[in-house]
Amino acid sequence: MAAIIDLAGTVAVVTGGTRGVGAGIARALLAAGADVVTCARREPDQPVEAEGRTARFVPLDLRDTDAVGAFFQQVHRVHGRLDTLVNNAGGTPFRLLADTVAKSAARAVELNLVAPLTASLAAYEVMRDQPGGGSIIMIGSVSGTRPSPGTALYGAAKAGLDHLARSMAVEWAPRVRVNTVVPGMVRTELSHLHYGDEAGIAAVAGTVPLGRLADPADIGDACVFLASERAAYITGASLLVHGGGERPAFLDAATVNHGS
Repeated sequence: MAAIIDLAGTVAVVTGGTRGVGAGIARALLAAGADVVTCARREPDQPVEAEGRTARFVPLDLRDTDAVGAFFQQVHRVHGRLDTLVNNAGGTPFRLLADTVAKSAARAVELNLVAPLTASLAAYEVMRDQPGGGSIIMIGSVSGTRPSPGTALYGAAKAGLDHLARSMAVEWAPRVRVNTVVPGMVRTELSHLHYGDEAGIAAVAGTVPLGRLADPADIGDACVFLASERAAYITGASLLVHGGGERPAFLDAATVNHGS
């Protein structure tokens, strides 16, 4: 991807870009030539690097509206422009709805839906007045399109995020493109929290038509494409990066029509 798409001279921000999927996205953008700024509440254990280039890290709590606005203005002052925002920060622990209290529910929606809105509004203030506009990429989830027991609030927020992106795309065209990357299951350093040990991870990977979990680089490559001029006519779209999705359970449960 990096050999085909050249993002040299562009500036990208990746929220939550210090580990897991976010770090994979940051590395892909670095490899494509973009200057990358990552932000998160905690400093990474090690710098995010690719192709001999390093992402700049700025500590930021995305729930602090004033701090978010100041952050994007700082990016603009330091780098002169902002071409891409990837709203990656998010997540939630496993918790059944019956065990959920209102306060934790609000936090899940705030982190996974309200924070990307806050960041997008601040980024738009920079992008709308610069030559070439900009590209905003939401990192959604297949949890937003199917039942998600144990992570229902996360899934609901991701469903709302996809809808928000579609509305932004209409309101902010033609200056700013807004799209959603919808990952399936991704193997990261935290996979054991979701899928268990290596045997569990392998079993889960076997449910994916392509036979493996995604690598963070797979999500990063999709973001590089949507950030580039090769996606100049793509806005308001949802790009599924899920290896073919999930094999319907009824196919295995049925006693007929078992193809090889």
